[in-house]
Amino acid sequence: MTTTAASDWQRWQTSWDRQQEWYMPDREERFRVMLDAVEAVAGPAPRVLDLACGTGSISDRLLRRLPGATTVCLDIDPALLAIARGHFAGDERVTFVEADLTGPDWTDRLPHASYDAVVTATALHWLDTDSLRRLYGTLSGVVREGGVFLNADHMVDESAPGLNAALHALHTERQERQRRQGALDWADWWHEVAGDPVLAEPAVRRFALLGDPREPRPAGARGDRPTATRWHVDTLREQGFGEVRQLWCSASDALVAALR
Repeated sequence: MTTTAASDWQRWQTSWDRQQEWYMPDREERFRVMLDAVEAVAGPAPRVLDLACGTGSISDRLLRRLPGATTVCLDIDPALLAIARGHFAGDERVTFVEADLTGPDWTDRLPHASYDAVVTATALHWLDTDSLRRLYGTLSGVVREGGVFLNADHMVDESAPGLNAALHALHTERQERQRRQGALDWADWWHEVAGDPVLAEPAVRRFALLGDPREPRPAGARGDRPTATRWHVDTLREQGFGEVRQLWCSASDALVAALR
């Protein structure tokens, strides 16, 4: 992929979507259910916080579906934020915040004290158990009363290990076939980013801050990170949310909704 100017931001968005879909074939269905919940709870013009927004995938779909919405896109990754800023350039409905969710004062950087909906996808699995528990507690004070928090991420139902293993094997076989046909994985995509003249500098900052995705992770690097859907449901209740339930799931992912 060769990029030269801001006119190629849509190409980067599309490239990011294709790479993510290689991991999650049901990604668009997951987004649809998430936005159903936002509209059902918060109406046609919600104020939304897109948490760990990446390239702005959720906000892009949110604003196309609900043109009256406004969104705050927050992330720590300089390269992904560069793509998001380029993609949404000139759209006054979108505000950007660069912040670390593990820091004690990240909410001080937000332009609003509360939000109708807080949404996130394929992001919080990077946090360890204690950090995620603290974040859920903080979010119970960011979502307005009656608002909703939605987290779509890698979560599994641990009650069916045999079925999980069979589906994982099928998915892995499908991924390998798609790789032979030219699909990009996480590391490949970041090689493309690092080679782009517009994104090279924010990529260097990203690698220094968060590590280089082009390098294999050492064994055991994931550490203590929650993977069970039940953990997320129970912890959100413990941290101040009222109704909490799974809205959607696939073999490897789930969407959990928490009503404030």
